[in-house]
Amino acid sequence: MSVTRRTLLTATASGTLLAALWFVPSANATVEATAQQADRDAAPAAAEDTATGPQLAETGPGVDTTPYLIGGTALLGIGAGFVAYSVRRSGARPVV
Repeated sequence: MSVTRRTLLTATASGTLLAALWFVPSANATVEATAQQADRDAAPAAAEDTATGPQLAETGPGVDTTPYLIGGTALLGIGAGFVAYSVRRSGARPVV
């Protein structure tokens, strides 16, 4: 496979990945008007609830991040393995 074709395949794969990621939904901290109205009608207003605008999700000690750490470490290890395999396969080239 020529170098030009390999570069073209890499660019095509990168473009395809970016196009696919374009459709991943974003996590906006907005609340629909009907949900806000239902919340106001259901419970009396507390001092913390007087803020207007979008509110972020509560994060605290109840969030378990262990699966994310294990998954991230595994993917990092796989990526490092691919890089090491590629360097080993290509062989050492003298620096010019």
